Amino acid sequence: PVHIRRAKFIEKLEEQKLLLEDPTVVRTVQRTAEVDGVKQAVVRKQKVRPWWKTDPSGHLVMSIKFGAKPLEFQPGKAGVAVPSKDKLPSVINLLIEAVRAGELDELFTQASKARPAIKPKKAA
Repeated sequence: PVHIRRAKFIEKLEEQKLLLEDPTVVRTVQRTAEVDGVKQAVVRKQKVRPWWKTDPSGHLVMSIKFGAKPLEFQPGKAGVAVPSKDKLPSVINLLIEAVRAGELDELFTQASKARPAIKPKKAA
């Protein structure tokens, strides 16, 4: 499970690098949908959203997301300050190397524990 989690996260970071080069990047996902009363696998396109924003002072802040929530590297600090947009690829590469080395595994574990478990629905 740890290697799968790392691989998925690296894939998301690679998407962010592609988004820097081309703002119109779209990912394709396969979902199950009901078509004419029959469940089938359907390929859909999803827009890739950037993980970076410009704060009011004009600096870039990149929030690294695990699931829908940003990871907190320190309590209350859920982002990485980046001096300029030119430096974003090197920050993303640094994060990829940290994930490969297993340096973010503890943060992933904490983030996955914070998410509530999905409970099965009871029959009516």
